[in-house]
Amino acid sequence: MIAAAETSPVTTRAVRLDSRHLATLPAAIRVPAYDRNRLEAGIVHLGIGAFHRAHQAVYIDDLLHKRFGPWGITGISLRQATVREALEPQDGLYTVVSRERARADYRVIGSVKSVLVATENPEAVLRCLTAPATRVVTITVTEKGYCFATDGRLDSNHPEIKHDLAAPRAPTSTIGFLVEALRRIRASGKAAPTIVSCDNLPSNGSTLRRTLIDFASLHADGLAAWIEGSVAVPSTMVDRIVPAATEADRAEVKSALAVEDRGTVVGEPFSQWVVENGTGEGFPDLSEVGVELVPDVAPYERMKLRMLNGCHSSIAYLGQLAGYEFVADALDDPNLRRFLERMMAEEIAPTLTEFSPQRLTAYGAQLLRRFDNRAIRHRTWQIAMDGSQKLPQRLLGTIEDRLRNNAPVARVTLAIAAWMRFLGGKDDRGGSIVISDPRARELTGWAEGRQDDGAIAANFVERSGIFSPDLQRSDGFRHELVAAIALLRRVGAREALMQPTYGGA
Repeated sequence: MIAAAETSPVTTRAVRLDSRHLATLPAAIRVPAYDRNRLEAGIVHLGIGAFHRAHQAVYIDDLLHKRFGPWGITGISLRQATVREALEPQDGLYTVVSRERARADYRVIGSVKSVLVATENPEAVLRCLTAPATRVVTITVTEKGYCFATDGRLDSNHPEIKHDLAAPRAPTSTIGFLVEALRRIRASGKAAPTIVSCDNLPSNGSTLRRTLIDFASLHADGLAAWIEGSVAVPSTMVDRIVPAATEADRAEVKSALAVEDRGTVVGEPFSQWVVENGTGEGFPDLSEVGVELVPDVAPYERMKLRMLNGCHSSIAYLGQLAGYEFVADALDDPNLRRFLERMMAEEIAPTLTEFSPQRLTAYGAQLLRRFDNRAIRHRTWQIAMDGSQKLPQRLLGTIEDRLRNNAPVARVTLAIAAWMRFLGGKDDRGGSIVISDPRARELTGWAEGRQDDGAIAANFVERSGIFSPDLQRSDGFRHELVAAIALLRRVGAREALMQPTYGGA
């Protein structure tokens, strides 16, 4: 007789992607062709989310294939252990899926050596940042990760900044980690690494540099002056649409590779990285792998922030109100598509005077094709997150430039009104919207439906600190905004877009 315990089913674990299984992957899958065992970690990345792994880490992987060097990446998760838990059992390997229409391309990236979690061991993070091998520090922490106030300077009252000033050896913020690392590097006499912001901020290098100096200046030890004179912080522009990966994406990769990959990221084929001259010693020559090195990145970032990101935010807020879950679904609405075409051509492009009309027209057409990529399931809600941090550079700058030239701003203003309606927490059918914004409690109170349209506009424009003094003083903008809020309340986003002023034929 066989005991019951002996007849229990045996469970087997799925085989995970790792170094041992690279040679077993299908021949069509591109894998690292360099010796990862010899790879030295010369780059530290703060904020190792999906965008970094689908963008900068891919460029570094390209570089390692062309010219092997000390460009391995140590990724730092500042809050959660999710990425570390996904990549550590996989020896840092993960798959990037590039999708366009019916085509999918699978590629295993090997540039990430390891991942640390800052909340678990801040000292280990500081050791990586100050290691002699570290030549470059890159950053993707989103706008809110810079802890700046509405004037673009460091918010010394931010809870994380206050903590890091009181406990500099156990920091929690990006700025706190960087300044403490720079303090140690200065004391050691070593050269500072190049620090590269890859976030969607205007003049992101200048912004980061200013916040570092602001933080350091709160200590009377000369560190601020040393940072100003010794640390290279170039501005950059980055571009690739990278939606959040789903279980379906991971299942697809498992089928294609015949191993499980819990670190899968998904993106469109298009990718762009522009870096301003002024990188420090030891920075790799990324022009070898398609990175554009330019004397002034500002025109490129302004074009991208206003046209791509501005249109993305417009799609997100109007789409959320109208019930469109994905960007490509929203583009199926002919009125929304016309709205975007006209907003880009008639309101945004005229503010981008550094580029020819022909280039801007071609760029706008390319953006619409990218938005219309049904293989990329980019949720409007994901784009709509943290609007209070994003809209000044994505939409409000366009309005300010247009008003200075007494030019119409109806379409961009409708997008701002849609954001305010979105913050009310209900779509046009009465369904609930989950708001994710660092100022959600304050802003949703101003957007509640029981307030009249003029009061909603006044609260946001006058009290939020998001709108510039020029916009606060503009009666024309205020009138346009109140009218747009009223229209969205009365007929909803879909019908509003039917109006000839916005998108209707």
